[in-house]
Amino acid sequence: MTINCKGQLIDLSTPKVMGILNITPDSFFDGGKYKNDSEVLTQVETMLNAGATFIDIGGYSSRPHADDVSKEEELKRVLPIIELILKHFPEALISIDTFRSDVAKRSIETGAALINDISAGQLDDNMLSTVGKLGVPYIMMHMRGNPKNMQQQTDYKDLTKEVIAYFAERIAAAHQDKINDIIIDPGFGFAKSRTQNFELLNQMELLQLIDKPLLAGVSRKSMIYKTLNSTAEDALNGTTALHMVALQKGAKILRVHDVKEAMECVTLFNQLNKS
Repeated sequence: MTINCKGQLIDLSTPKVMGILNITPDSFFDGGKYKNDSEVLTQVETMLNAGATFIDIGGYSSRPHADDVSKEEELKRVLPIIELILKHFPEALISIDTFRSDVAKRSIETGAALINDISAGQLDDNMLSTVGKLGVPYIMMHMRGNPKNMQQQTDYKDLTKEVIAYFAERIAAAHQDKINDIIIDPGFGFAKSRTQNFELLNQMELLQLIDKPLLAGVSRKSMIYKTLNSTAEDALNGTTALHMVALQKGAKILRVHDVKEAMECVTLFNQLNKS
């Protein structure tokens, strides 16, 4: 349960929080929110002070039906932000949220510490070999298809069993490319209906059979706000409720928009397990 980030060993036996920083105009919750360097730095400082271990930077919105973004545009969005953050917060551990090997490589060379790939290497044939050569931790997520068509690919016979089989195959491929530190993300909201998302969360402890740290990304997603007949803006309370469930089911990283509230959840979870 330990991963090596730029020579720093991160112990995931105690759950950690990853703060989301979307440098996109069209992400489902925070798209277009950070309009200048000052706003980016203020948000990063807030997340780090609240206890975030990682900052996850994305320059390509992966929400359902999102517009395609060129590699050049993605690089133009993320590289200056990585440089900016590390100039002001040199100890920050930055995760680059991308499915493109070139973006991953350039981001790590610029100072990012780990790679978060929604496609587990399936949207870029060079991704796994690139990660292996870079020698950095790799978050692989379960998804079918791509963000444009994934919601038409929700036909499963046994969802949890198929997710486990998917990770078994993807991890074997990653090991062939000498990727050592692997984290798995069940992919809530990706090629899954709302009912399937709750089914997967309810059975998430079964993913511990894979023996890799689990990341849960449910923050403000439609599985929450549509169930509550609400909006992403009003989904913080629901998010916190599901964060506690995810921790009880074995999540070691919570990927979140609201770090302070997620850290409170982790603190209470840790206290609960001391009792």
